[in-house]
Amino acid sequence: MNTAVLHTTGTLRSRILASFSYLGVLCFVPLIINGEDEYVYFHAKQGLIIWMWGVLAAFSLVIPGLGKVFFSFSMLAVLLLSVVGLVSVMLDKAWKLPVVYPLASRI
Repeated sequence: MNTAVLHTTGTLRSRILASFSYLGVLCFVPLIINGEDEYVYFHAKQGLIIWMWGVLAAFSLVIPGLGKVFFSFSMLAVLLLSVVGLVSVMLDKAWKLPVVYPLASRI
């Protein structure tokens, strides 16, 4: 994983808000409260993509047969990417998550 070089205030508040990014629908909290901090905004965009992936996976359950398989794979990927994102925040890094970062950079 590549690491992005971002400017941050380095405060506990920034780290807490960045960690909200990877906790499901709470990804909207950093976007609304602290969008001007580049570090928080980076993590919030990645968290938003992960959350949207989870929501789309939930809609796949209506597809007979393959829907459950896709949902299971997607939820595992969402869980793993969220944990890696949280570890990134706890280490005060900005890891570009595979599959997620290219989509988040377009936001």
